[in-house]
Amino acid sequence: MPSKDPGAATSVLRAPTGPTVPLSKLAPEAALRRLELTIVRRLEGFLHGDHLGLLPGPGSDTNDARIYQPGQDDVRKMDWAVTARTTVPHVRDTMADRELEVWALLDVTPSMNWGTEGITKRDLGIAAIATIGFLSQKMGDRFGGMLMKPDEMKRLQARSGRTALYGLLRKMLTEPIVPDNGPGNFELADGIEQLSRSYRRRGMRVVVSDFLTAGDRELDPDVPPPWERALRRLSVRNQVLCIEVVDRHELEFPDVGEMLIRDPETSFMRYINTSDTAARHRMDAASKAQRERIKTSLRRAGAGHIQLRTDRDWVADIARFVLNYRRVAGMLHQPPQGVSK
Repeated sequence: MPSKDPGAATSVLRAPTGPTVPLSKLAPEAALRRLELTIVRRLEGFLHGDHLGLLPGPGSDTNDARIYQPGQDDVRKMDWAVTARTTVPHVRDTMADRELEVWALLDVTPSMNWGTEGITKRDLGIAAIATIGFLSQKMGDRFGGMLMKPDEMKRLQARSGRTALYGLLRKMLTEPIVPDNGPGNFELADGIEQLSRSYRRRGMRVVVSDFLTAGDRELDPDVPPPWERALRRLSVRNQVLCIEVVDRHELEFPDVGEMLIRDPETSFMRYINTSDTAARHRMDAASKAQRERIKTSLRRAGAGHIQLRTDRDWVADIARFVLNYRRVAGMLHQPPQGVSK
């Protein structure tokens, strides 16, 4: 009788060699059709109503005035004030409506190649991108991706349509696994900075990571992580959603006796006796403080925050976030008194 495939659990002993979940199971689209991410900030291109068209439309915001061309221009767009001042007929154009542009940054550094509940954190991050992609897709919307490796950033072209989204997800799934202690010192702060600099047009930005920095042992929530400043800058011009992916046994250490704790991105390793209740409680408390610091930093940076776990239904967690976010987003993003959007 063939043995059961251990799946992602083997990532505890060694880096996985491929995806732990098929593309067809990343995000059941039928369960997401009734949900949508409402983009509440006024994006570049100016939203026309609640729908963004495939092609630039006439828009509703006025642009510069120009001389009227008989037979080509609509007389209903005549700018009578300019016409009166210049004695020459002028019309005023409207600014074109354009599609929403969404970019997702996926952290694929070695710390993401781990999972004990049937899926690795890396694949859970791809599942999250799939879910957000389906939720934010509208006709003409463009969805692009960036893969953050220890030594480089890999860009996946932004394209519109569900076929293009599936192609992007397939490329993410088939991207070679980064080995432990691979060369390079590219960190999350560098990836966010590059995402901010590369795409100046405002839109939605999704950052998917475990938000762990190699060698960072700080637990004080008042001390910002290295990536917080970059994320704050990204949030100034964009609506930012941060998806934190964690494994259950990163938060709750199991009682399995003496165990080797090893950091896949540094040379740190240490044997821990997990049967020692006091030691296990100290590790759990440190993990909780670490995650609380991440949560506080994301809130300070002005980004939306979802925590997904490998032992829970990510579709339900994201759906719950979207429903709650829709209730409070309008209030959260209201401009200050006296300032118009």
